Parts: sequence; C-alpha cells; structure tokens
Amino acid sequence: MEWEVVIGLENHVQLTTESKIFSGSPIKFGADANTQASPVDLALPGVLPVMNKQAVDRAIRFGLAVGAKIAPASIFARKNYFYPDLPKGYQISQFEDPVVIGGALTFGYEKDGEFVTKTVNLTRAHLEEDAGKSLHEDYAGMSGIDLNRAGTPLLEIVSEPEIRSAAEAVAYAKALHSLVMWLGVCDGNMQEGSFRCDVNVSVRPKGQKEFGTRCEIKNLNSFRFIEEAVHVEVRRQIELIEDGGKVVQATRLYDPDRKETREMRSKEDAQDYRYFPDPDLPPLMISEEWISKVKASMPELPAAMRARFVSEYALPEYDSLVLTASKAMATYFVAVVEKAGKENAKAAANWLMGDVSSTLNREGVDLDQSPVSAVQLAAMLKRIADGTISNKAAKEVFAGMWEAKSTDENLVDTIIDAKGLKQISDTGALEAIVNDVIAANEKSVEQYRAGKEAALNSLIGQAMKASRGKANPAQLTELLKAKLAG
Repeated sequence: MEWEVVIGLENHVQLTTESKIFSGSPIKFGADANTQASPVDLALPGVLPVMNKQAVDRAIRFGLAVGAKIAPASIFARKNYFYPDLPKGYQISQFEDPVVIGGALTFGYEKDGEFVTKTVNLTRAHLEEDAGKSLHEDYAGMSGIDLNRAGTPLLEIVSEPEIRSAAEAVAYAKALHSLVMWLGVCDGNMQEGSFRCDVNVSVRPKGQKEFGTRCEIKNLNSFRFIEEAVHVEVRRQIELIEDGGKVVQATRLYDPDRKETREMRSKEDAQDYRYFPDPDLPPLMISEEWISKVKASMPELPAAMRARFVSEYALPEYDSLVLTASKAMATYFVAVVEKAGKENAKAAANWLMGDVSSTLNREGVDLDQSPVSAVQLAAMLKRIADGTISNKAAKEVFAGMWEAKSTDENLVDTIIDAKGLKQISDTGALEAIVNDVIAANEKSVEQYRAGKEAALNSLIGQAMKASRGKANPAQLTELLKAKLAG
C-alpha cells in the first residue's frame, strides 16, 4: 500500500521583548535559577497580570508579514493543566479568539534534484506565556524547578496540515525561522529555546481524504531533529498499521540517541484543558492606527525583496530565493551590488551562493562575522570585470582576504600585487604568446582549420600554460581566432 504523510507544525517563538508578557521581570538566558521571576510570574495571591505592549507589536508585525488578519479584539484564556513548573496551575494563552488569523508562508526547497516552491497556509498565531523548567540532572533522585522562563512571551504559530514530507517540514521551519529573525520578533536561538517546534504527524492511504490519527512530537530544537523525528514517526505509524495495530493519539518525545519517539502522555483535546476567558485580563483591542504604525516600522519583506532582485538585477528566481533566505545574506548582497554596480549583480550572487557560503560553512562562521566585507568583495568583482584578474585568480584573492582579516578597503589590490595575479591584457604580449603557440602546434592548427572546433580549446590551453595562467582568456581567444582565420 502507498502511504501519504500529513504534517502540521506548531512553532513556539520567544519574542524579543525586554520583559515578560504579563510582568516587568527581565528575560535573561542563563541567569541563576529563580532570579528572574516576580510575584506575578510566581502567581502569588493578590497579583494581577498586565499586558506587554511590545509583545503585541511583534505579533502584529508577524501577522502583517504573512498576510494574515489582525483581530481587532482578541481574548486571553486560561488553559488548565498541571506541570510542576507551571506555578498557576494554568497557562494564560489565546484559544477561540487569537490575535493573528490565517496567513501563509511560501518557501523553496530541493525535491528530486529540482528546486521547487510551496505555500503552506497558517491557521493562526496566538500570544501566550511560557512555563518554567524542571531540572532533572543537577539533583540526585530529585528534580528542581527554575521559574525564570515562567511568563516569557511566546507567539505560537500554527500551520495547516498541508506539509507532505520531512523535507517540506524542514524547509517550512527554516523559512519561518528566517522570517521571525528578519522581522526582529525573535532572536532565533534554537539552543536556548527561543524557537521550538512541535510536529504533528499522521499517515493515510494515498488517495484517502480523511486524516489518520496524529501524534505530536514535542519540543524539537534543531532542523536535523525535525527531519529525523518525522522519518522515525512515519515509519513507526506505518509499521504499526500494517501489523494490524492502531495509532493512538498521543504526545511523544524524540530521542536522537536511540532514533525513536516515545510516548509522554495521551494527547489532550481542547476540552481537556477547560479553557475559559481569563477574568484578570480585558480583551486585547488593536486599532487600525496601531496596525498602521507597526506597518510603517517594518523592513522590506523577503517576498518584496525577491521580486525586486528579479526585476531590478535580472536575477533568476532561484538566486533571489537563496539570497533572501536570511536577512544577513540579503543585506550583504545589496551592499555588494551598491559598490560593484548592477552589472555585477549576477556575479555577486554567484560568489555569495558559492565560495562565500561554502567558506562560511567550512569555518563555522555566520555571514555577519565574515572577515571579508561587502566592500572588499565588491572591489574584487570589479577587478574581475575590468580584466585585472581572472575568475581563477579571484579565488586566490578571496582566500587571501579571508586569511588577512583586514578592514582595508584596498586589500584586493594589495593581494593582487603581492601575489602577482594580474592578467596579461597587453595585446602585444598576448600576440607574442599566440604566435609561439601556433608555431609549436601545427597539427592542432590544421585540425581547427579543417573544422574541428575542439582543436581551438587545445590551443587556448597551451597559450594559458605559456602565460602561466595570467593571460586574459577572452582576449586570448579572440586573438587566436583572428590569427587562425588569416
């Protein structure tokens, strides 16, 4: 039987506010346990929550970026359940009336050797508070409770179940991660829990309209774990069904060491949480004026930038998607083109997607920490364009700039001169090389004149060798053709 995978994602995005969502407590990762929690976070008697306006601003910003509806009135509810690290015995969240309704996210990824794009619709994005953290490793036979995270503002972003593979799930998560960082609503630090992912997975026979029973894999904090967990859970469900068993709706954890998912608890439905409006918080009212003010402060969005790169710089759609995958990459590219000129935009894209990215990956460095500045890369591209250096020599120049770790804007010319990398573009010098090559390769000359185009490549190779790789290839080819035609 052929099976179809159905996936929906719920991403918990920690918002970049200075304080918690309902209190003035600071948010500082790594602080000593229980030093960042106020009476409001601890749910002591007599305290009242107060909404953090910065959190709402960031929710509006995200909603506008994905083309969603911003609710003029949204309601905070109490989601009732017990965790040792949930001091209230309930979580303040949004249920029936979220702040962000709908929207969509478009992303690209590799599928069967081709680059494809897909759009996934969003169900909602709602504001809520985070719980604390249970500490199991530090106490022999006991668990500790750290409430520093309690009350940290989260935006939970829920997709429709429109994802059909692990590769799509990872591509969606990466695109969402990039977008929230681009907007400045989240720092994106997955190791610190700023961007966490719950993946809902089910399978159904291909062609069946009804969904299968889903299981939710909680708290995945890396793209690799998302991919692995989906593969493992899909295989588990298919094998279970084919062996005559039944998938039970449950919340599961992924164990990357054992490459398995394990059941935490049977999955609750909405009624199990006994949602009701929080009596301590009035409805969140958002005016058109507030929305307009947030909209005016937003950066150029990836979709608009992609379209601009295609129209203004004549870049292929693939290039524009890759270059706008992160704000750092897009900003760097624009800075290079501003210095190198629009005529070098495609070359800038090729270098960024090629040598620059591969070097960053190899060295484990982020683009904003690159020792080669946008100004320096632009200077190198101009030297390629004006014939000073070849593309091959440019690789040596780039390596030299990376090693130098200098901010000198004239570093490109310094390296070219120091390494003797200038191309021979002098017509007289090139003509002398061409004459020597023609004289020494009579057989190839005869073959070319007899119509064998491949013989020209042999002659060009000999000429480049004679010039020690420094001859301007375009000029050299033109001269050779002219001489051979005579």
